[in-house]
Amino acid sequence: MTDDILRTVTEIAAAETGLPESTLTPDADLRGMAGVDSVRVLRMIARIERTYDIELEDEDVFGTATLAEVAAVVDKAVRAAA
Repeated sequence: MTDDILRTVTEIAAAETGLPESTLTPDADLRGMAGVDSVRVLRMIARIERTYDIELEDEDVFGTATLAEVAAVVDKAVRAAA
């Protein structure tokens, strides 16, 4: 996985959750963060898909918990689309 994808995923997560980017570490559990619900996570995923012009599989997305895991799924999808 590239650092660029992780950085972009983190920026999008901060924008969609309203949490400071500095608190969003790669191992941060998205579902355990205060104020983050499934709607915010879905909005974050939709924005990531638009950013990278990809479509993520639901089972891949719902199997992730951390930003690093989301970034790995995005990296896999980007490589498959190339």
